[in-house]
Amino acid sequence: MNKVAENPSKNRTVPYPIPLVIVSAVFVTLYLVSNIMAVKIVGIGKWIYFDAGTITFPFAYMLGDVLTEIWGYKTAKRVILLTLACNILLVLCTWIGVFLPVPDYNDAIASAYNRVFTYVPRIVLGSLVGFLCGELSNAWLMVKIKKWTEGRRLWVRTIGSSIVGHLFDTVPFVLIAFAGVVPWIDILKLIAFQFVAKLAIEAIMGTPLAYLILGWMRRFGIKSTT
Repeated sequence: MNKVAENPSKNRTVPYPIPLVIVSAVFVTLYLVSNIMAVKIVGIGKWIYFDAGTITFPFAYMLGDVLTEIWGYKTAKRVILLTLACNILLVLCTWIGVFLPVPDYNDAIASAYNRVFTYVPRIVLGSLVGFLCGELSNAWLMVKIKKWTEGRRLWVRTIGSSIVGHLFDTVPFVLIAFAGVVPWIDILKLIAFQFVAKLAIEAIMGTPLAYLILGWMRRFGIKSTT
């Protein structure tokens, strides 16, 4: 009985598994969304100031931790650089939109669009500097802590690396994005509250989500490569 020849393509190892693609896509999306949301400053009382992107940003860090934990620093670095490129593309595309002509009946919407997206390049510049400093230090330190703890206590490396990562991200981001636009006393409040808020959100919500995502991946046979 003749055997049907197998398709050799079915036996090839997929270079980028579906979970990696999904995590990377959500990671990139959260950064893009955070940059747009950051245009809005939220003020609660006289002392609490933060940009709206503070709410979504820690979850991107959480996914950065997942990337590093499962696929290692080199893969996480590639996704970080991809996100950098996507941020630049966002600025270029929205900036072009600012200069496109509009009909008279759309003036109000066009004015709102221009108001937001002429400010976004500054937000993104601050984000890119903070992003590279924060994410690369976060991923690097997470690998180091994993070696020191011999792979135990995930929460120690997610929160420990994020303390350094959020500090290196928040300070340059706020200074570049808001200096000269927001009063200096409010800039100091922004830095202090954003750092604390990002770390708290990641510790309370991000780290448990990281445990769930990593547990789900391991149940399906996706193991750490580091």
